[in-house]
Amino acid sequence: MMRRMMMTGGVAMTLLATAAPAQLAAPPRASVAAATRLPATQALFDSYVRTGKMPGIVAALGMQGQPTVFVSAGRTGLEPNAPAAGPDTLWRVYSMTKPITAMAAMMLIEEGRLKLDQPLSDIYPAYARMRVLTDPDHSLETRPATRPITIRNLMTHTAGLGYSIVTKGPLLQDYERLGIVPFAANAQVEAKVRPTRPDSLQQFAERVATLPLIAEPGTKWSYSIGLDVLAAVVEKVSGMPFERFVQTRLFAPLKMTSSYWQVPASAANRLATNYTFIGDQLVPLDPAAGSVFRQPPSFPYGGAGLVMSARDYDRFLQMLQNGGEVDGVRVMKAETVKLAMSNLLPSGVTYGSVSGTTGGSAGEVPTGFGAGGSVTLADTPGGPGKGTYGWGGAAGTIAFVDPSRHMRGTVMVNYFPADRYPLRRDLAAALYQDLGAPRR
Repeated sequence: MMRRMMMTGGVAMTLLATAAPAQLAAPPRASVAAATRLPATQALFDSYVRTGKMPGIVAALGMQGQPTVFVSAGRTGLEPNAPAAGPDTLWRVYSMTKPITAMAAMMLIEEGRLKLDQPLSDIYPAYARMRVLTDPDHSLETRPATRPITIRNLMTHTAGLGYSIVTKGPLLQDYERLGIVPFAANAQVEAKVRPTRPDSLQQFAERVATLPLIAEPGTKWSYSIGLDVLAAVVEKVSGMPFERFVQTRLFAPLKMTSSYWQVPASAANRLATNYTFIGDQLVPLDPAAGSVFRQPPSFPYGGAGLVMSARDYDRFLQMLQNGGEVDGVRVMKAETVKLAMSNLLPSGVTYGSVSGTTGGSAGEVPTGFGAGGSVTLADTPGGPGKGTYGWGGAAGTIAFVDPSRHMRGTVMVNYFPADRYPLRRDLAAALYQDLGAPRR
């Protein structure tokens, strides 16, 4: 069910068959400062809103050692009285949760409490007896796995685990039957999924161990629930609830005050509505007022669970760009960050790319994979440089750190499917045009 919703919008169409498309509100005026400093980027955002592609959009863009520049256009919803979209608007970042989970695990590796190539079965013995499907798309016939799943495999989607948004055949039915759907869409879908979903991260990890793999660990890149299992690992190894570990070790020291697994009532007025499309018409899928993200999740989804502001995600990226610290507060060693943002794929494995509907990178240039995000292996003329690390979200969000060009970027929108428009490509062209133009 979750796969059909994200990949085709089918569930959304069923839920919204009687919904009336709204008229796009007049967009707020653009920031004069942003329009002056990044004119091509501001013009792009204004055009996207003006032509009705999205109600609102916000970007946080930063050169190393310089203040963040926020570029925004439009509103948080289609309603005429919806607030203007801005740096502190809250957005569903979905898979942009994955790099945060991965960095939490890298902290434990830095401390010697985990090892990158440590077998997962050291932490959960049930994973010592994994089996591999012989025909994943059509059968549940299996053979014994001959290689262990490692922490590296979880971080890089090479563990052989499936994902309800990409898995096919009878294995998908088993994932849905056992509630291995660590993802929230809206209140209607959640009511159907929650009764079968595990109640905790630990129960989730143990239940995943009962399911067969789609490939031998360490032999194939396939988008997966690896980062959700990794969240359970962080929780168990640290002896601290995963959400508390992330809050204590990342969010609090980095002053990320608008990052939530559940949006509190005090911040609800900043939450954007998530949309889908019926034809060319935007239709609310998860309205802000009754959003599923205002409810407590079954457990904190390490692969797709966070709601965040552009300002907060920029603080996270700034930490990576600065080698582990922001404003004099260090949360990771520089060498740990460098390792996390390098190509960590097992020997012989190449990045297979992923559909843009998931929010991931399509792999237009030679690409590897690091801790929870892709890593470019070559320069893009007029675009990201070699070593650019980042990932996106299923509702259109984008995040990257480009070490060679000394810049970072976060883009926040909320609509399914993420690749409805070529925002990723258009943004790169506009942003690097701005950066290459003479300064006023």
